[in-house]
Amino acid sequence: MADTSDFRTGLIIKFKNDLYSIIDFQHVKPGKGGAFVRSTLKNLKTGRVLENTFRAGEKVEAVRVERRKYQYLYSDGDSLVCMDNETFDQINISKDLISDGIKFLKESEEVEVLLNGSEIISVDIPIFINLKVVETEPGFKGDTATGALKLAKLETGAQISVPLFINEGDILKVDTRTGEYSERVKI
Repeated sequence: MADTSDFRTGLIIKFKNDLYSIIDFQHVKPGKGGAFVRSTLKNLKTGRVLENTFRAGEKVEAVRVERRKYQYLYSDGDSLVCMDNETFDQINISKDLISDGIKFLKESEEVEVLLNGSEIISVDIPIFINLKVVETEPGFKGDTATGALKLAKLETGAQISVPLFINEGDILKVDTRTGEYSERVKI
């Protein structure tokens, strides 16, 4: 057990029967009445953010979680098979625990898994992933001023909008949070 004086950014607590990470908090000592802690909490399963106020000294259950690096091996139906980088144990991770950026995840990419004992709480994929363009219309040299876009199919099968100068075989840096083209990578 912990109380509000133990609050720190990143602390994981059990609140309303779910696990939340403390994103931000502020101890407030008003002129009248008792002190309190205003906090911003993020649900680790849904990603939903909420504001909550705790009385000063209120008890909360702190939860020890572990972050581990896993290597994505392959997709198996509704789950991903990943290997622990230290013990080489393989686990199946439900695709529901991973954001929409999963369509940019390629085999052998590293993911970070948040565990509460043996329960998988969340999976973080890299923010940027370099992917090869496997199919797109031919590009035009020097066609950068218009800002026009075309579709490109990437090696993972995902499709994104890219500038007209991008060609098949180019390696692109893709933002997995937004699914947008970031830049062309020089090899």
